[in-house]
Amino acid sequence: MKINVEIDAEIVRLATRHAESIGKTLEQLVYEFLKDFTARSDAANEFRRLSRGATGDSRGWKFSHEEIQRKIR
Repeated sequence: MKINVEIDAEIVRLATRHAESIGKTLEQLVYEFLKDFTARSDAANEFRRLSRGATGDSRGWKFSHEEIQRKIR
């Protein structure tokens, strides 16, 4: 699907330069960003859904930042 988006010319210039520096096109960069964004959103929504029904007691235990990052990748 093709979409049209108005973006400031300077942002496009900088993003294009960044994409080229990592061997990608701006289109690839935008696609990957949206794909990653939706995957993270799905994971966050699933976490919220599961949390609503949780009745357990963690006794103060919390996930570390590293554990959370591993789960969402």
